[in-house]
Amino acid sequence: MPQTFAAADAVELAVVDRSGFIESRHAGIAIVLAPDGTIAERLGDPSALILPRSSLKPLQALACLSAGAVLEGERLGLATASHSGTDRHVAVVREILAAAGAGEEDLGCPPAWPGDTAARDEMMRELAEPSRIRMNCSGKHAAMLLTCAANDWDTAGYLSAEHPLQLHIREVVERLLGEKVSAIAIDGCGAPVYATTLFGLARAIHRIGTSSTTSPFALHRSAGLLVQAVRENPWTIDGPGRPDTVVIERLGVFAKGGAEGVMVMVAPDGTTVALKMLDGSGRAATAVALRLLERAGALAPADVAATMQQLPLSVSGGGQVVGAIRPAF
Repeated sequence: MPQTFAAADAVELAVVDRSGFIESRHAGIAIVLAPDGTIAERLGDPSALILPRSSLKPLQALACLSAGAVLEGERLGLATASHSGTDRHVAVVREILAAAGAGEEDLGCPPAWPGDTAARDEMMRELAEPSRIRMNCSGKHAAMLLTCAANDWDTAGYLSAEHPLQLHIREVVERLLGEKVSAIAIDGCGAPVYATTLFGLARAIHRIGTSSTTSPFALHRSAGLLVQAVRENPWTIDGPGRPDTVVIERLGVFAKGGAEGVMVMVAPDGTTVALKMLDGSGRAATAVALRLLERAGALAPADVAATMQQLPLSVSGGGQVVGAIRPAF
């Protein structure tokens, strides 16, 4: 079974500064693609294999569209999301399920509490239980059920790697990556997730992020619509005040984080970043991606600095800010 990259393949990407003392360091690998798709910068070995986790969702959503699922606007944003489980998110997921002729009980993702603190507190006050629809991947699963309905595929076992839905998703994922997947694992939500090189993931996200809604190619038109849906509805992909939503709202980038320290981001000019933290921590991933886009000239330094202030990067001591999680360059 292939494994993630070794420590020798990684470089220092971020540090934790407490009162001027470097308390912790995050190593990882990263790659920057120029607007034309050529490699602009490498940090560590981007040919190393990773599991993209939820950063794979834009590819999975496109596969659903290419198989006939009708999704647009907020629904398309939710199909791509790792949402925080607010009532607003859940309402849109229910719309997708209704269009599929399915219910919450058909979702294959596990029950979970919402990531949004206010929504979780309200559920606890009402003595509610964790539910599948509140799980952050429920939008993706609802889109998968809608795709099954559009093709008369049995929804039983829709998460099996050999189900027609997942076979189609894998084919589209490989087409976008420009490479064969190296291994199949089970994601936290129960869906298959495919091992790929970081470069392959960057290439796929660049293709998606630079696609036009008027492209002569159907998959590229769908990709353009997906990016447009997320940029017009940034609350869908993450949640109020959360990193992906914040950077999309403030900078107009297309961003999708994944578990275990994965991040992909495309600037308005097409400059693309993909990165993976060796230790699996995502707390510095957004900041590092923004700094790389800034260093490539794709984002203005003042805009990046202002956005960093809105991210959870502060280090506290005695109830006061005494340092920060910051890029190491």
